[in-house]
Amino acid sequence: MHCPFCQHLNNRVLESRSAEAGRSIRRRRECLRCERRFTTYERIEYVPVTVIKRNDDRELFERSKVLRGIVRACEKTPVSSLAMESIVDDIEAELQQRATREVTSVEIGEMVLAKLEAKNEVAFVRFASVYRQFQGIRDFAETLSQLQNDQGDRPASGTENGQSSPYVVSA
Repeated sequence: MHCPFCQHLNNRVLESRSAEAGRSIRRRRECLRCERRFTTYERIEYVPVTVIKRNDDRELFERSKVLRGIVRACEKTPVSSLAMESIVDDIEAELQQRATREVTSVEIGEMVLAKLEAKNEVAFVRFASVYRQFQGIRDFAETLSQLQNDQGDRPASGTENGQSSPYVVSA
């Protein structure tokens, strides 16, 4: 680390602390030649992830786009904004841990669906209807039937006080 004043290479760390909500470390340093003090920050460098869209266009991964889709799917459901942020954090972390720097939008969509299925059935179906481009009621019915089969035919968690829904969907 060069001193910003005299360009000397040797310095000592006087103090270190977490900064930017734990995303970086702030270090107070002192140059061993001129004895002036300066501050440095250490941050994790994230390698950009490229998303391959359905039309083969490529663009950088933007967590805000994923969050926007999740927020729309979760409107008027009990899913908290903290839980939505957590879903995006998990997906982003998983993408950063991959060896490959390219991911398809289909993979991201499936990751979101898996997370939403565990959080809220209504949000899952809403997201699936847009992501899978439902064309009609049959697509909804098939997804609901699959969801019900995946959960072992137990009552939907979205029903209040243990009562079943008066609405029945059949394929």
